[in-house]
Amino acid sequence: MQDNITPPDRYDPTSNLAKRSILAYFSALLGVLALLGVLCFHFPELFTSKEFREAYTEDFARNLMLVGLIAAFAMGTLAILRGGDRVPALIGVGGATLAVLLGGATIKFDPIDKTPFSLGLDWFVISLFFSALVFIPIERILGQRKQLTLRAEWRTDIAYYFMSHLLVQFILIAITASTATISHFAAFPVVQDAIQSLPVWCQFLLAVFFADLAQALLHRAYHRLPWLWRFHAIHHSSRHMDWLAGSRVHLVEILLTRIGVLIPLVVLGFAPAAVNAYVILVGLQAVLAHANLGIRFGWLEYLVVLPRYHHWHHAQEKAYMDVNYAIHLPLVDMLMGTFKLPPQHAWPIAYGVMKPETVPTGIVRQHLAPFFGKW
Repeated sequence: MQDNITPPDRYDPTSNLAKRSILAYFSALLGVLALLGVLCFHFPELFTSKEFREAYTEDFARNLMLVGLIAAFAMGTLAILRGGDRVPALIGVGGATLAVLLGGATIKFDPIDKTPFSLGLDWFVISLFFSALVFIPIERILGQRKQLTLRAEWRTDIAYYFMSHLLVQFILIAITASTATISHFAAFPVVQDAIQSLPVWCQFLLAVFFADLAQALLHRAYHRLPWLWRFHAIHHSSRHMDWLAGSRVHLVEILLTRIGVLIPLVVLGFAPAAVNAYVILVGLQAVLAHANLGIRFGWLEYLVVLPRYHHWHHAQEKAYMDVNYAIHLPLVDMLMGTFKLPPQHAWPIAYGVMKPETVPTGIVRQHLAPFFGKW
């Protein structure tokens, strides 16, 4: 263990962060999501993803909107009456009110026409809603480390969450649109035929393995090559591991990783349904792997990447800075010789780059830092 490890921020119930009203900020979140949901209802061709629409029904979307509006009103009103954090509470109530005035859950729309692109805003709204709904209570009850829900830099990571979810949609659209061109350069027709002959569920499992192998090799390059580390260090700058921490990824890294992973899947001939399912899995597992969960999963930790496995990759400890690159399957690290997991009772003492002060705060400054900062 190193002597210069920076200890984690201590939980202080008397701090300004601790005194923030969870109800007020939840109301603000739901109010903003309601407004984004209204945009999806009014302009489904532009703001909703065709692939993701197939995963839910119109009634589900309307009921979810209704629940969100009621919760935003109720939480915001209660927070205002209690006198805490009135600004975010007013944002929540105001956003929900505007969403209702714009039609709310009663908006009618015609059959959705096919468009060359869409923003995928529905994927962001639904994934953020359910991620917060599931992981915030679980982390408070089963968290390995006691820390604030509204911990330092949570706004920065929410901004990253928004950027990364929408950007992945654009990358997927661009690659899917150029499938014919990319496949034209493929020199593996036998492999393509073999993969396309498999059922979609089997293609999905193979896609997870090949994609994880590709991203793990690229991930290791991020750690080994200084010019790539400048971008990847942003991801390792967070000193708090929770469901939001995995979203902190530099735009350049998102582009390199998603293109480097998705193009091989297209070249190998995987069905669009299998590729889309993999993209959804990436979003879900990125949240899970970084979550603050102290659950002991036993032998499952050797089959699937779970929180403790990936937490050690973020540890401020040199012995773990070149291990556990996989994001889906520990088998990939075993094949690469980079698998390392201590006994089940062991968790990292602190997270983040060795000198956190070398990375600025805020999404804008962090995006500029690799180009102008001294590392």
